[in-house]
Amino acid sequence: MHWWAKEKHRGGTPVVVKMDNPNNWSMVELESPSDEDFLYHGGAAAAVPKGGRNKNAKQLTWVLLLKAHKAAGCLASIASAFLSLASAVRRRLASGRTDTENPGGRSRFYACIKACLWLSLLMLGFEIAAYFKGWHFGAADLQLKRLYTLTNPFTVKDVFGSLYSKWVLIRVEYLAPPLQFLANVCIVLFIIQSLDRLILCLGCLWVKLRKIKPLPKHALIDLESGPYFPMVLVQIPMCNEKEVYQQSIAAVCNLDWPSGKLLIQVLDDSDDPLTQSLIKDEVRKWQNNGANIIYRHRVIRDGYKAGNLKSAMNCGYVKDYEFVTIFDADFQPNSDFLMRTVPHFKDNEELGLVQARWSFVNKDENLLTRLQLINLAFHFEVEQQVNGIFLNFFGFNGTAGVWRIKALEESGGWLERTTVEDMDIAVRAHLHGWKFIFLNDVECQCELPESYEAYRKQQHRWHSGPMQLFRLCLPAIIRSKISIWKKGNIIFLFFLLRKLILPFYSFTLFCIILPMTMFIPEATLPAWVVCYIPATMSFLNILPAPKSFPFIVPYLLFENTMSVTKFNAMVSGLFQLGSAYEWVVTKKSGRSSEGDLINLVEKEPTKQRGSSEPNLEEIKEKERRAFRKRKHNRIYTKELALACLLLTASARSLLLAQGIHFYFLLFQGVSFLLVGLDLIGEQVE
Repeated sequence: MHWWAKEKHRGGTPVVVKMDNPNNWSMVELESPSDEDFLYHGGAAAAVPKGGRNKNAKQLTWVLLLKAHKAAGCLASIASAFLSLASAVRRRLASGRTDTENPGGRSRFYACIKACLWLSLLMLGFEIAAYFKGWHFGAADLQLKRLYTLTNPFTVKDVFGSLYSKWVLIRVEYLAPPLQFLANVCIVLFIIQSLDRLILCLGCLWVKLRKIKPLPKHALIDLESGPYFPMVLVQIPMCNEKEVYQQSIAAVCNLDWPSGKLLIQVLDDSDDPLTQSLIKDEVRKWQNNGANIIYRHRVIRDGYKAGNLKSAMNCGYVKDYEFVTIFDADFQPNSDFLMRTVPHFKDNEELGLVQARWSFVNKDENLLTRLQLINLAFHFEVEQQVNGIFLNFFGFNGTAGVWRIKALEESGGWLERTTVEDMDIAVRAHLHGWKFIFLNDVECQCELPESYEAYRKQQHRWHSGPMQLFRLCLPAIIRSKISIWKKGNIIFLFFLLRKLILPFYSFTLFCIILPMTMFIPEATLPAWVVCYIPATMSFLNILPAPKSFPFIVPYLLFENTMSVTKFNAMVSGLFQLGSAYEWVVTKKSGRSSEGDLINLVEKEPTKQRGSSEPNLEEIKEKERRAFRKRKHNRIYTKELALACLLLTASARSLLLAQGIHFYFLLFQGVSFLLVGLDLIGEQVE
């Protein structure tokens, strides 16, 4: 007890235990034991310290019991949380369906990931055995001279040691240099992309501080030139989207624009007879109430959305219209949408497109929609706005935009050659000299995918299409008459940096190179690459959506998890693999905004031009059908394989005592596991 007796007396926190009965107690004050309590003092007088009170074993026992009770409660809470998570995983697995992108066999991409996984498991077992046999490598041991000394065959006596020493030499001479070179290349690309994002954020800050925004040259109603109401064509392309057709048609039919100057085309590509019948009935109801709306259905459904729009533009009456506005089936424009967008075209003959911002009716529905909101808020608030103001060019978002029909015709019209027809027409229009305007203050409501399956397919199309387009447009970009810096912007920034390099380095660096450096520690990744720069970039991404700050860590992990899908899509689009031309309509839930519901309640029936009265029996029947539908989730093999790979690498990092790398690999592995088991977002019907 000498070490205890030498310490100075430190008065503990006073605590008293009050008990009414054995099951009802509260802890108020009790002084913790001091040195004298543990030292023997002779005599009865010495038993009680001067100026103090007697402390006995019962008080110390109560303190220990209370602390044990707290620990037990904490353990019980943790155990309950783990049991709940395990129960959710078990239910999802019981109702799960394995992802079947390639029914004929496993994809080569998945085969490569699985091979890396088995190799890492084998290497982990080998490294653990070596660790317990005394092969411990610190930071100083990873120097070349030191490694040659440790692996000298004259100093190694047993067979395992000889085998492991040869493995270390193979790592040093053959594996570490190329891995370190690839890591350095990815780090350079990472820094370049981070600088691009930083410059965009600074541009957005400048726009905010200077209060820069596009303004029309003339008001909609000018006293000198009179009112400006040109002929506007509105198109609503849809395909088997019976959940949302009513609200989109109703919103478009309530646009404030002279009825004689407005024509609405409902372009139905549905192959379901019931959906076709429902949409026809809805169009007929609005026609009976005075709306200038027509229904079109293609017999030969080639070219997906681009083919649908191209077919509609070939109608003879289109030549009478000057502008065309496009809304996807889940979009609900405000009634003043045309009033706030069309005036920008007046006396601005170089303007080809006015793009509005998206807002989302279900942004708080679940964690997946909240994470999507962060990405899309940055896309519109920063990328689209900055590029629109400083370059007059950005990618058309495919909906919620007004095109000058002359610009579409001069650029070659809609082409079915890629799955991103919106980006295709925007690039070709820019090459022909047309300018674009982005209106950040004009919003159009729509839906976010609520299930990971729908979001994954959407992202696959969004990231494979640009690579298809880049291969097709590169010769036209080089031959175009625009300035060299505009060509450089399209080739290096718009396509290569933001569409190719971003998914390449995010997947390669954080999902392949980082785990491999745990098994080949001679190649290293600095802590600032693993932690500080990704955290800073996530912080910048989340600035346009400040309410999403609590989700900054899940956002960082989820973005790295999505890099698998984006990298796979990018490669398939670049090399024209089978899934590059896959087009799946994003699943909609048919949610309406609260404002729409209030308007439907407050407005009188006579003021709702052509609104259809709800059929209660039909609604009840739909609810019964929805109740009978069983939901399931998918099991994503690529994500699960990468989860095992990252968790294996995190176990290996413990032997190297690399704290930041361990935590990153652990949390990233858990993130892949949750996504692989489809535990994020809604289940699929």
